[in-house]
Amino acid sequence: MLYIILKTLHLLALIVWLGGMAFAHFFLRPAAAQLPPPQRLPLMRDVLQRFFGAVLIAIVLILVSGLGMIGLVHQMAAQAGAKAPMPVSWIVMAVLGLVMMAVFGHIRFSLFKRLNAAVDAKDWPAGGKAMDQIRKWVALNLALGTVIVVTLRLPF
Repeated sequence: MLYIILKTLHLLALIVWLGGMAFAHFFLRPAAAQLPPPQRLPLMRDVLQRFFGAVLIAIVLILVSGLGMIGLVHQMAAQAGAKAPMPVSWIVMAVLGLVMMAVFGHIRFSLFKRLNAAVDAKDWPAGGKAMDQIRKWVALNLALGTVIVVTLRLPF
């Protein structure tokens, strides 16, 4: 039962993170591009600020639930007198997940600071440049997240 709860939390946190990136990248950003920079950039900053708070919570849930599931599998195997080697797909998911978290850290704590400062200063060209960099890093994270989801379905 605990494993099911951990897996549900894990998947819900992933849905928030990946779904939020997909929404922002494919729907919000193109629609906001219709607005002039003095309207678009504060909007994007405010949306991203809220989203990044949710992603920080999601990352904690992903880490805790992922480690908890691995621990439970090893505990059950030990109780049965067996060993539970980590499947390759779990290793791929863990490594890529940590890379995604590092990319998010770069977006949130470096690029978003630039966007925030540019919006506060009403420096629209700098804000546009920061948003373009954020867009590129979000695209990378979305691609990595897609690979992770695909590895869930692979038989290895």
